[in-house]
Amino acid sequence: MPSPPADSPTTVLLRSTVSPRDGDRVAARTRLADALRNLPIPADDALHLAAAVGDASAVRRSLGTDRSRARATAEPFHWDALTHLCFSVLLEAPDRPDRDFVGAARALLEAGADANTGFRDPKAAPERAFRSVLYGAAALARHAALSRLLLEHGADPNDDEVAYHAAEGYENQVLQVIVESGRCSADTLATMLLRKCDWHDVKGVRWLLEHGADATRATRWTPSVLHHALSRDDDLEIIQLLLDHGADPDQAVDGVSAIMAAARAGRGDVLDAMARRGIPLKIAGGDALLAACARGHGPAVRTIADTLPAALDDVHGSAGTVMARFAGNGNSAGLRLLLDLGLPVDSRFVAGFAYYEIAPMSTPLHIASWRGHPAAVRVLLGAGADVRAEDGAGRTPLALAVRACVDSYWTDRRTPESVELLLRAGATTKGIARPCGYDAVDALLAAAGG
Repeated sequence: MPSPPADSPTTVLLRSTVSPRDGDRVAARTRLADALRNLPIPADDALHLAAAVGDASAVRRSLGTDRSRARATAEPFHWDALTHLCFSVLLEAPDRPDRDFVGAARALLEAGADANTGFRDPKAAPERAFRSVLYGAAALARHAALSRLLLEHGADPNDDEVAYHAAEGYENQVLQVIVESGRCSADTLATMLLRKCDWHDVKGVRWLLEHGADATRATRWTPSVLHHALSRDDDLEIIQLLLDHGADPDQAVDGVSAIMAAARAGRGDVLDAMARRGIPLKIAGGDALLAACARGHGPAVRTIADTLPAALDDVHGSAGTVMARFAGNGNSAGLRLLLDLGLPVDSRFVAGFAYYEIAPMSTPLHIASWRGHPAAVRVLLGAGADVRAEDGAGRTPLALAVRACVDSYWTDRRTPESVELLLRAGATTKGIARPCGYDAVDALLAAAGG
């Protein structure tokens, strides 16, 4: 039976079931729900629409007349029914009695649908353009039961897009379904581990390492997950887990070992942990000076600076980046030592760091305020940091400190302390909207006339 024409009401509605690439999926579901109220139960020949709305009974009725339709494509995208099902915006919504996506998918698969079907995204690079149905079910919809069904019918989890995106977030049920299928390659597990480091997910990192992920395996994004975790300022617990599972602190990436990377990031906690493990801290010159600062070893800092002027010159030459990394990691003792060495308190981080939404030309005070480190804010203000400086995006430290409390990934550790310190130092409240959503900060802003 031919599929509905491109301009039919069924086809127009089918288009609206597709989960949007960008934009508000909740709004898309609301619009679709409104349209569905005016549409009767899909006719027996509307297989693709029945799949997209999770109507398992209608899918079975349609396939009962012609099982070969399980692989047939239809307008407007020339997708098969299983692809429409797995990329339906309704799949991401809470389950309802009138929707049975797993039952509909099972009927399609048992009738011959390909568990590795999908479509090519015209906006993606050709080598990474394919979007499998497992990607839709696991990475977009986070639907564990549907993901399991697809895997049971031969879906291939060894797809960079599946591995990369299924590991996002902190709800790991779907990731566990994929790994427990026993069909993940070492590369897929390594990609998932890398992404868990991106998300600072201690539980996810631990679970993957306990289920076969190799802490020493390179990915196409980086040759070292330990370096990647350090570049993401991951918690010490994640670094410890990677070391426990064989990550090599001496491995060099672009000539920089993980030990050197930790020193440059101001990670005294990491260097101390390595030392407790008996790992020799093989560093010299400017890196040795940074390591001493990171660990708060004042006498060692002075000795190196006095005896190795070239090391001090190296640190001064990268002042903007060094101060930014120490501030971002909240190493207040290390910042104090760097300031004692003469590094400018308002050094500009020229490049910025998009991962943490740090704008180009940020000062250490911008970064400490945004990353929620009041002790570092206190040190920088005590050294005369410019409280009214603007970063490359036109934001002040106070604006960033307020936003850190209400619109950041670290609101769980929020405190009004940085806002109070900045206001006492003369920060202007101009341009800062109130209420911000955090009563303690709103009270401070109101008292300051904001």
